[in-house]
Amino acid sequence: MILIADSGSSKTDWRLVASDASIQQVKTIGFNPYYQDSTSIAEELKLQLLPKVQESITQIYYYGTGITNLEKSQVLIDAFKTVFPDCDSIHVHNDMLGAARALAGHHSGIVCILGTGSNSCFYDGEQIAHQVPPLGFWLGDEGSGGHLGKQLVLAYLHKDLPMDLRDKFEKRYGAKDRLEILDNAYHKPFPNRYFASFSKFLFDNRQHPFVYRLLFDAFTDFFEKYLLKYPEVSQYKIHFTGSVAFYYSDILRQVAASKDCTVGIIAETPIAGLTLYHQQTN
Repeated sequence: MILIADSGSSKTDWRLVASDASIQQVKTIGFNPYYQDSTSIAEELKLQLLPKVQESITQIYYYGTGITNLEKSQVLIDAFKTVFPDCDSIHVHNDMLGAARALAGHHSGIVCILGTGSNSCFYDGEQIAHQVPPLGFWLGDEGSGGHLGKQLVLAYLHKDLPMDLRDKFEKRYGAKDRLEILDNAYHKPFPNRYFASFSKFLFDNRQHPFVYRLLFDAFTDFFEKYLLKYPEVSQYKIHFTGSVAFYYSDILRQVAASKDCTVGIIAETPIAGLTLYHQQTN
């Protein structure tokens, strides 16, 4: 059985491809080696994933956020070895390569992730050839769910939200004070998840002029700070994956058109494309 995973900070999509080519789908929490060690990840895998495994795992292909170097890769490898000790074919890659393989296959293009966080790369059809480096939640992540939620919360705290939106916000979340938000931002784990949780409010109110402008500006920032810095960007299709890209695809296409860019595939998750990719290469 082949185990394939696409993991973000919030959730992980798994595909179990059995020896008869049948496919089983499983969802668990997300993993990030910057915030979790191999022991804690292994415990979650034993609890959430292992009970669903019906055959011996022979190969693992894991693509995840936070896989930035060999040290971070090893955190996941050690966790998998603990849970699946008989599997000696474990491949751990960053989520950017996973998105590229899923969306572009063996073709060149620019590939982006817009989910809880944001990222992008130029993919030459085999590997990531060039990348405008992301700066993470506090210094970057423009266009991501975390960034959108942060912009909304900042507008609320600065009293920049129009009164009708402010009333809706407080009816939904309760009145928020500065200390509560600062505690979640700086003292509690996963601040990106905390702020991303507010992005659903933006989707539900996307027809409001203030919200539309906030969204349009956030995606414009993503294009200007990252995508427009790739050489000859207008000559390649730009592919997107992630919940933010999927649910705001209409605004994303509008921003792309304003920058003379061509949008290719927009997929909510890359897991289906990754499953096909590895079925074809195994």
